[in-house]
Amino acid sequence: MNDTPLLDLRAVSKSFPRGDGADLLVLDRVELQLRTGEIVGLLGRSGSGKSTLLRVIAGLLPASHGEVLYQGRGVRGPARGIAMVFQSFALFPWLTVYENVALGLEAQGLDTAEIRRRALAAIDLIGLDGFESAYPRELSGGMRQRVGFARALVMHPNVLLMDEAFSALDVLTAETLRTDFIDLWGEGQLPIGGVIMVTHNIEEAVLMCDRVLVFSTNPGAIVGEIPVTLPQPRNRQDPEFRALVDRIYVEMTARLADRATAETRAGRLPGVGIGSVLPDVSSNLLAGLMETVAGPPYAGGADLPAIASGLQMEVDELFPVAETLQLLRFAEVSGGDIRLADAGRAFADADVDARKRLFARHLQTYVPLAGHIRRVLDERRNHSAPRARFQSEVEDYMSPEDAERTLHAVISWGRYAELFAYDDRTRVFS
Repeated sequence: MNDTPLLDLRAVSKSFPRGDGADLLVLDRVELQLRTGEIVGLLGRSGSGKSTLLRVIAGLLPASHGEVLYQGRGVRGPARGIAMVFQSFALFPWLTVYENVALGLEAQGLDTAEIRRRALAAIDLIGLDGFESAYPRELSGGMRQRVGFARALVMHPNVLLMDEAFSALDVLTAETLRTDFIDLWGEGQLPIGGVIMVTHNIEEAVLMCDRVLVFSTNPGAIVGEIPVTLPQPRNRQDPEFRALVDRIYVEMTARLADRATAETRAGRLPGVGIGSVLPDVSSNLLAGLMETVAGPPYAGGADLPAIASGLQMEVDELFPVAETLQLLRFAEVSGGDIRLADAGRAFADADVDARKRLFARHLQTYVPLAGHIRRVLDERRNHSAPRARFQSEVEDYMSPEDAERTLHAVISWGRYAELFAYDDRTRVFS
């Protein structure tokens, strides 16, 4: 393996303007190297800045601090030699498969014969030979994502960035595309030096990557690195494979426990403050996970990988639910396990009305924004308040997007607990 890294990220940070005029730190001093022949996975929750990091690497966003070096040179804008595959396919619907793939080569000013040779070779490589004249609307989701890969590969990139490239596909299609990619990579047929892939799927990361970097949230930072030395092709049922999956779950849940412990020692309950970004998780999912963990075969305590496998949930679906149960003191999450607290067991055993009363008590006690909204409503003569009154408050602490998600979560939980009502048409709490 070449000792000179393809990419060298040095203390890269990224901030965005916040509603109160201060900056919202999204990435905090990320250090990362990518070497020739490597696939590096970035694994973490939504909001950990992974996709933002890919855009900084690609030159689509400038770093606020630090430096991105590509082959030893600073990235100051879109860099030739770095290509990206997106989750959403991002194809031009009015162009054929061939035209979508050839577009980037045309922008480089190559001659017609070279464009045609490389475009057809890329289309053939990813298994779409014969579909050159088809339009995206004629293709399945998996075929459209193959076009996305061909469009990136035709540029012969040194670095391929994959932003959840398989997550919009059904399970079988995603598995087929992953396998094809790994086979082509192992055979040396892909014109790529190295790959950085963002994923929420722990098994996908262990299946494809040579190293997995675990990201924290708010702000995003690398908090763990796990090498994957299993030979390809990898078997999901291999005990060593399962052990690596378990290790990553332990690493990620340890971060939740560490954060809760640090905040408690600092004299704060985890999640306290109306400026806390809340996971947008439905009460149905919260109740469902408590019922699952309370029931057989778990009897109140479960291994998160087993729960994820049984419920067919990815880490980005399961962790917000587990984290919210921990925030509400219905469960504890640590060491790759979830264990119901006494309140969680009581919830699972209760009838509908008792569940609502218990949930309302915990919501008011442990989610300050919910308690704050209820107090404001209680104090007003007409017991109502516009959403904008609370929106402006939370936007002082977070981005407008996070504020929207946080309020949506609190509205959902408040409605379930019958703590307050909300009219989406008038955007008024009451």
